[in-house]
Order: sequence, then structure tokens, then C-alpha cells
Amino acid sequence: MIYLFLLIWAFINLSYAQQYYDSSECSSDTSSPGSRYICNSSHNSCHTFLVYRANRYFQTLSNITDLFDMSSAKSGEVLHLNNVTSPSEILKPGREVLIPIICSCSGQFFQTNVSYVVPGSTTYKKIACGVFEGLLKSVTLAEENQSQENGSLQVGSKLNVPVKCACPENVSTSRGVKYLVTYPFVEGDGPVLLSQKFGISLEDLCEANLLESKPTVYPKTTFLVPLKSDPFINFNIPDSPPPAPGFLPTITIENTNKSKLIRKLYIVGSVVGFCLVLVAILACGLYVKALKKWKGERLHSFNARIISTPISSTSPARSSPLSGQTGRSSTNSCLSPDLLIGIKYSLNSYSVEELKKATNNFSEDTKIIGDHDQEDYYKAKIDNVVVLIKQMRFEDTRHVIDVHSRINHINILSLHGVCYGENDFSWSYLVFEFPSNGCFRDCLSNQPNSLDWKRRTQIAFDIATGLHYLHYCIFPTYAHLNINSRQIYLTSKWRAKLANVGTNPAAAAGSSKGVAPEYLIHGSASEKVDIFAFGVVLLELLSGREDDVMDGELSLKESIGFLGGGSSTTTSEGGCFEQLRSFMDPSLKEDHYPLAEALCLAVLAKACVEDDPLHRPSMDDILKVLARMV
Repeated sequence: MIYLFLLIWAFINLSYAQQYYDSSECSSDTSSPGSRYICNSSHNSCHTFLVYRANRYFQTLSNITDLFDMSSAKSGEVLHLNNVTSPSEILKPGREVLIPIICSCSGQFFQTNVSYVVPGSTTYKKIACGVFEGLLKSVTLAEENQSQENGSLQVGSKLNVPVKCACPENVSTSRGVKYLVTYPFVEGDGPVLLSQKFGISLEDLCEANLLESKPTVYPKTTFLVPLKSDPFINFNIPDSPPPAPGFLPTITIENTNKSKLIRKLYIVGSVVGFCLVLVAILACGLYVKALKKWKGERLHSFNARIISTPISSTSPARSSPLSGQTGRSSTNSCLSPDLLIGIKYSLNSYSVEELKKATNNFSEDTKIIGDHDQEDYYKAKIDNVVVLIKQMRFEDTRHVIDVHSRINHINILSLHGVCYGENDFSWSYLVFEFPSNGCFRDCLSNQPNSLDWKRRTQIAFDIATGLHYLHYCIFPTYAHLNINSRQIYLTSKWRAKLANVGTNPAAAAGSSKGVAPEYLIHGSASEKVDIFAFGVVLLELLSGREDDVMDGELSLKESIGFLGGGSSTTTSEGGCFEQLRSFMDPSLKEDHYPLAEALCLAVLAKACVEDDPLHRPSMDDILKVLARMV
């Protein structure tokens, strides 16, 4: 599993030189990832920028450019870049100044070298964290000047100051990133304010520093700002109010009587609110109890028609769970499913005549190929709404309604209504919504050009989101157990919805196509069966092929052996890319999809179709990977 996510991480981040953020103190005597930005020795140098703030010792652009060893010829560029009229103009303390630099790869680190003459008694900490405002750590400055005495520097000593900087590693794959600007944080500063100053998204900013969204940052540390054009700082962003000294809470000594009155009102309001909540809970309980009694009386005749022969624990129907229930329900949860008891009876009730009229007496023209011989699907229009009608065994209908009474999700087909046969109790009909673009398999086969890369990654994310909802977000949780490209439907906006939720998955075990081996052989049902099936759908999404072995052709699972990982011989990186290109759907032109993302999905699919279910990722892990692509 570690191999999988390291590989995914590596290829997703091919785009540009992302670097770690070092959150340790500037004066720390140890180096951490991000203390210096790592470079590739084959990449020599680049033109970029850093940010420096004016202070009482360096008040003018002339002082600041001298500090960074800039020639007089550069002064005009610096004036124009910072919208300053004169190099001797006194700048407001804290005013941010953009400094153009040449960033070079020295050994294994990026840096720009500056000479600094020690003016008096000082330390490496004061120079690195004070004079240079945290643009490098004191330990780095000490390492570069080992000939000097530790902790005590002689007046007039000339130091080499390796200021932090970074370059995009590969311009052709940098997603348009032209510069990586080195930015030092101060007290009260943060990534949100930084993104506003430079006009870039917080997500891009955090990604360049290998951080999740809304990170915690610290003064005297640096961030890399990825820019696609020449830098410009927006100074019209209102500064955040400074924190209280030492971050201690301040206590107002004025308006004491008013504070006491507000406190009393809070207490009275809390007591009243608590009493109202108790009354509401009691009323809700009485309502549910009355509703159960009313439903029991109202549906007495209906229940007499339902075949309710109990199934013993030893019957064959129990060996392969009809419901797909995974057994992860929380019996201690305060969110009892009984709160939804009335939903399953709020469905539309259709007559057989209505359905016959909508389907032209269930003609072959309206029939859609079902998932197995005993259940048929029909496409029809009822009240000017296109619907999917599914013929089901009468005894299975109540279970499907029970499941749908507990779910409400945008990526799962909605159940509109039900129709019970008037004379024939063997069959009933369920009426579902019908997304206008039909099933995913048909779209891959008949109109692949409509499924560009962006739509395919969104479809993968939608399927994973629906399965994640079933696996983690309902009580009791369910495994679908019958996921394939024909049980996924696409809306007019190419968003995916899962079909056949809550239906009998036993028929799927009759075919080896896309079915997890442990379910096919032993009937072992769990979420890992869905993970395997999801991996097969991912392979169909990438290749455009259906996982149907014919004429000695390799299965989709066998076709990705070039990815290695134990079941096949390891190939070179170049060979891996070439084989991936030949595996991809021909309707996807090579310049129409990012190769790194395609490889990421292929590696993810390979992990999902592992024979050992313990080696497959969870749907939670899958969702985290796919969320980076949409």
C-alpha cells in the first residue's frame, strides 16, 4: 500500500518542483525538509524573485539592493518592479519589496549567494533571522561559514549568505508556472493573506509547499509562491489585526454591568433552549409512535399481500447477503434509522395500466438489456419525465424500498415509485429516474469522443463518492456487490449515478467478469468486493474496452501487467509510459490528457484489483487520491 501511494504521489507531482515547508524556528540548530530547497543538478539556474521587508536599518531600495549585492544597473528594474520613484525614498517599515535574483543549483540545493560584512558584535541567528528576515536558517549560515568561530563573529568578517530560492524543475511540464517566489512570513501573516496578495488560489499555494489546505505557518519561515507571470503584490489587502502580546486573552475592564447582564441572558437563554429541546424530543417520540400505529392500521391489507416467509439462518439465500449489509452499523448511534420510517411509504404508487401505456405494453422497443435473465429494464416516459422501470421479483421489492428509504445521495439513482401486480404476485415494478445520457458502458462504446479526460476523472470521482456514501455514511452500511459499467448512468452534465442499489447481487456471481475472486468462489461479501469492481470500471474508463475476454485477448487486469508490483517483470520508466499510451482509449488523443494523471489512475486501478482483498485500498483512500484530480 505504501508503494502505491508513493508512486501516485510521485507522478501527480511531476508538474513542477514542489518543496516541503519547514515549520521549525529560524534559529533552530537542526535542518529539516524544507530548510533548503532541493534541486536537480542538471538544472543550473533561473531568474526569479524573493520578498524582503523594509526596516529601520534598511529603509530605502538603495539600502536593500546593496544588502543583496545588486549592481547599480539593476536599480531601474527594482524601482519599476516595486512602483517606487526614487532609490532613496524612505519606505514604510514592513513594506514588502520584490528583489530579482538569479537562483542557482549548488550541490543539491537551490540558493542565491550574497556577501555580508559583519558590522559589529553579532551572531549567526541575528544575521539569518534578523538582517535577512528568515530567508535562510541560522544553521545554514553557520554551515556555509565553518571557518568562522561558532557563535561569535569578528567585526569585518565577510560571510557567504546562501539565501533560499527555487526554480521550476521542468518548464515544459510546469503547468505554466514561471517563477517560484521566496516569501518570508512575519507575525500575523498567513497563506490566505499571501494568496490574496499575489492573486493565486490557496490550493496552488499549498500544493507548491506540499501542505494540505488551511495549514498552520510560523514567523521567520518561508513559503514558495508559484506564479505564471511576472510578480505583482497587491498592497490593498487589509492586514490582519495583530495578536495580543504573548497570545494571552485580553480582559476589558469597562462596561462590567453590561457584561454581567449579557452573561445572565446567556444562562436564561440556555435553560429555556434546553427545555424546548426536551419538549421537541418528547413530541417527536409521540409522533413517531402514533405514525407507526397509523401506518400499521392503514397498511394492514397491503402487508397481507407481501410474501413474508421468514428465512432461516441456514437457508442458501443468507449465504450470499441479499442486502449487501456490511455489519458496520452503529447500534449506539443517536441517529436511529427509525427516524426515517415514513419515507419508504411516500413513494408514488403506479398502476399496471400506467406502466403498460408508458412502455407500449412492455414492448421490446422500450426494453433495455437487464443485468440477468430474470429482471428486465424498460425506458419510458411518465408525466413527461423519462424514467427507468425495473421488473423485479415480488419478494425482493420491499428490501429495495427499505434500502432506498435510508439513502439520499446525488450519485445514486432516485427511486420514484412502485407498482404491484394486481393479479400476478410473482412480479412487481420499481420506477427510477433515468439520466439522459444512459449507461456508462454505452457512452464508452457509442460516443467515446464526448468523454474527454476531465469528464472521465469526474465520473470516477462521482462513482467513488457514491460508494463511499454506502460504505461509511448510512446505517446500517451497505456494500453494493454489483458494480460495473452497465450499472452506472450519466446525466446530461456527464455526472455519474449508481444503479441497482439494494437489489439481489447473487446473479453477478454467475459471471467472472469484474467480480472479486473471494466473492465468486466463496461468496464472501464486503466493501472490498466493491473496491475490486471499481478498479475494473477504472480500467474500462482508461482503455475504453469492456472487460470481456474474447479470442484469447488479455483481460483488462492482465493488460496492466506492465505496471509491475510483483506479478510481472519490471520495465523501464520510458517503456512503462509507452505501454500506458497503447493501453489508453484511442479516442483520447495523447495531447488531450495528462500522462501523470493517467498513470496515477492506472496504478490506483491495479491496487483495487489485487487478488488479496487486504491489499486493496479503502474507498476513503481512493476518494483522497481522486479528489486531487477534479
